[in-house]
Amino acid sequence: MLEKLAIYGGTKVYDGNWPNWPQSTESTQRNVNAVLGSHRWSVSGQYRGQPSWEERFGQEFAVYTGAGYCVPSSTGTASLSMALEACEVGAYDEVIVPGVSWVTSASAVLGINAIPVLTDVESKTGCLDPVAVEHAITSRTRAITVVHLGSAVADLDRLVAIAQAHSIPLIEDCAQAHGARYAGRHVGCFGAAGTFSMQHSKLLTSGEGGAVITDNPGLARRLEHLRADGRTLSAQPPGMDEMALVESAEIMGNNHCLSEFHAAILVAQLEVLDEQLAHRRRNAAVLDSFLVSLGFLPQATAPRTTERAYYTYVVRLPQSIVETQGAERFAAALSAEIGLPCKTMYSALNHNRLYKPFSRNRFELGKVFTDAVDPSLYQLPIAQEFSRSCIALPHRMLLADTSAMEHVAAAFEKVARLIDNRRT
Repeated sequence: MLEKLAIYGGTKVYDGNWPNWPQSTESTQRNVNAVLGSHRWSVSGQYRGQPSWEERFGQEFAVYTGAGYCVPSSTGTASLSMALEACEVGAYDEVIVPGVSWVTSASAVLGINAIPVLTDVESKTGCLDPVAVEHAITSRTRAITVVHLGSAVADLDRLVAIAQAHSIPLIEDCAQAHGARYAGRHVGCFGAAGTFSMQHSKLLTSGEGGAVITDNPGLARRLEHLRADGRTLSAQPPGMDEMALVESAEIMGNNHCLSEFHAAILVAQLEVLDEQLAHRRRNAAVLDSFLVSLGFLPQATAPRTTERAYYTYVVRLPQSIVETQGAERFAAALSAEIGLPCKTMYSALNHNRLYKPFSRNRFELGKVFTDAVDPSLYQLPIAQEFSRSCIALPHRMLLADTSAMEHVAAAFEKVARLIDNRRT
């Protein structure tokens, strides 16, 4: 009997139970229950005699990353918007954005009426290309944003040097890189600010949430105002049942506060983050060796990366498969073999169906602006090739037993061998 792909009715390579995500611990439940019983569910709620969970998480995440300050926020998008505004980026300013990323990298720039300048990436990492950055800088450039994508860390030495040479703030988007380190330091600590997302799928998650880290005290104070409607935490503990936020009103802000429930979950999740990261790294190394021998190319990272964080396990497919079958078809067949959602990479932002500035009236700020934010202006050949050639597997796969990596490799081999035969 001819062997068939599982997507066409054949037997799966692996039918095991994969770890779920997110994962709750006893500390998670204990912390949430503590919030429920505290009668303070927000940092803007009445003071109950002890620091808020938001303050506690901010302090602990600053210590974890080695940053001087951490300002929690409601989402990763909010954290990026706050960081840009704290660096005084505003209307009609240009912000360099990597060509491969989640749509928020560009839409958050639009959200503060600035212009995203879509910039090409490095072929092996998918991260912002320093050479392309040099070419993209103009007299109107007010910030450079770099995304540490998938499991890769961008070339921070070169990007920091460029930012410093041009006196332009570098903002690191670390939404996919909690725990990653470059030259021994936590990512997010190299630029003016580092932004994080704690959305459901992230390596450190509370369902939704975010944070900005920085070593600059002035920037940290601006961030505090921007996230709490122009208010900051009082220098001294307030009286019972009073509000801990004071109306300092140095800058008008918005409400981007993290709820006490989210902050309490993050405090608990931070306790197990390093253990989970180490487990993923061990399994990724095993899977790398299998796939390289089969002709697949796992995502590379910058040379001075010292610790990778695997938000997704990204693999470049052989060009013969890309050209004849396509990454989307390969990913669907692989998903069927191992029972995991394997996806293609994000589309390059100049062709990304989620990035549509003209679909919202708020961005109709005149012809100069609308012309400048037209995604079709940009040519991103490397970003487009990276997107069409790579697939991404979820990080919960890497929390399984190491023996499961053999099954994943066997599935890659089977799909590569049989995908030409649509019904066999």
